[in-house]
Amino acid sequence: MTDEIPAAVQALIGVPLYDEQTEFDIEMGYVHNTCAAVENGNPLFWDKEVAAAITGGQIAPPTMLSVWFRPHYWAPGASVDRKALQAHFDLKELLNLPEAVVTSNETIFGEPVRIGDTLRVRQTIKSISGIKKTKLGEGRFWVIEVETTNQHGAHVGTDIYTCLGYRRPE
Repeated sequence: MTDEIPAAVQALIGVPLYDEQTEFDIEMGYVHNTCAAVENGNPLFWDKEVAAAITGGQIAPPTMLSVWFRPHYWAPGASVDRKALQAHFDLKELLNLPEAVVTSNETIFGEPVRIGDTLRVRQTIKSISGIKKTKLGEGRFWVIEVETTNQHGAHVGTDIYTCLGYRRPE
């Protein structure tokens, strides 16, 4: 495996990719399903009066930020498999690294995501390491930043993913 990053891959670093709008407005059904799944009884997410008093209206839990950019696996008229964090899968293919894991995730929160918001996300590859040898195999680390804004252009959050793409030892 060569340490050199192909020029076509280097050209992607720092370039916003997959600038997309969420497929549906933020709605309470998703919020309630998510809160129920993890038994989050915070009245901020269940009681309209509490939400109005504390945040000026209903909001989604900040931890749901990445939920909103996950496309449905299938949609009418879609011709390809749809994946969240598509830049990650692009790097796996372009660097010929068939296996990958997210090794860390950091989230920076901005304005609350409100019920009825329409969000935009864009993915930016921030860096790609040289070849590293790990217990999983030989590969590269990369960092992808996913910036999310609302319909007013306000920053609602940024997810920063550090991933390891690798090839298992023979």
